[in-house]
Formats: sequence, C-alpha cells, structure tokens
Amino acid sequence: MAIDDLLDEHEQSERVRNWLKNNGAGLIGGIALGLAVIFGWQWWQKHQVQQAEQANVSYQSALDSIGTADLKKAQAEVGKLKDGNAYANLAALRLAKAQVDAGQAEAAIVTLRGIKADQTLQSLVDLRLSRLLTDAGKGEEALKILSDATDSASLEARGDALLATGKRDQARDTYLKALTGMDVAAPQRRLVELKLSDLGGTPPKPAQPTS
Repeated sequence: MAIDDLLDEHEQSERVRNWLKNNGAGLIGGIALGLAVIFGWQWWQKHQVQQAEQANVSYQSALDSIGTADLKKAQAEVGKLKDGNAYANLAALRLAKAQVDAGQAEAAIVTLRGIKADQTLQSLVDLRLSRLLTDAGKGEEALKILSDATDSASLEARGDALLATGKRDQARDTYLKALTGMDVAAPQRRLVELKLSDLGGTPPKPAQPTS
C-alpha cells in the first residue's frame, strides 16, 4: 500500500474521530430519543389494547347485571367505564331503560344526565331524557334540552313538554311541524295526529307521490 494511501486513511480516521468527539453526544441523544419514541409508542398501543379489553369486560358485566335486574351492580359496573367512550354511553343507555322499566324514573334521569356522547347519540339521549323530565313534571327542563329540536321525534317530545307546561297553542304548532317532516308510513304518525286534533289542529294531508 502506498504511503499516500496510508496518510489518506489516517487523515480520514482522524476526521471521523474528531467528528464523533464533537457530535457523539448529539448522536447518542438522537438514538436514545428515537428508541424512546419507539418504545413509548409500543407501550401506548399496548395500554390502549388493555384499556379496550377492560372496558369490554366491564361492559359485558354491566349487561349481565342488567339482564338479572341487579341494577345496583349494573350501575357500579357502568361507573367503571371511562366517561364519554362508546362502551360507557351504550351501557348507560341500557341501564337507564332498565331503570325506567323497574319504575326508577329519577334514577334513569340521573343516568341519562351523566352521558356525554357525540352529537348523533346525544340527540337520542336528550330525547329520552326530555320525555322522562316531562313525565316527572319537569317540562321546563325538557324544553331547554329540546330548544334546538328539528327532527320529528324531538319535535313531538317538545310538543308534549309544551302541553305539560300549559302552552297549548305552541304545542299545537309544534305537533304540526313534527307531522310535516314525518314519513306517512311512520308508526308514530297516527298518535301525533291525535295529539294535534285534541288541541284543535288539523293534521296536514300526506304528500302524494309524484308519478
């Protein structure tokens, strides 16, 4: 090997040594950070899986308790679920229905008040809660919950709350709005028509299909 080649290799070796000396700490820190991110992500994924598995166990336990009418145990199981997730919301809805069926309307109201769901599910929660409040003589609270009601079912419930609070004219108008947006074949339509007629209103004629 030529002397020049040896000098070049020595020079390159010195450059590498100097670079490591100047940048070694940063390089090691970068590697450590990268490993921390990888292990951290793996831990987070494992944690999420464990959380989901535990939530499923608690959800099934709550459903089993509801099925055996052990509502106190069911309530405790629902309480173990993380607020706001799908398992907690669905279990709470099932619990509230079981409480109503068992004649525990006030307990069902408390259960429904505790549900914080996305907009789609929350509208169902609000509908059920408003009906219970109206039946419990709390029509004004029900009206606040349904202040932005637009779908037929919620409008009907709002009409019921208005009627319960003595606002007959507003109830009549609200029932009419509910019928306007209700399918002609809807099972609930006949009942809403009767409610409207009892208040002196005239049910709208169903729209005829165009040929």
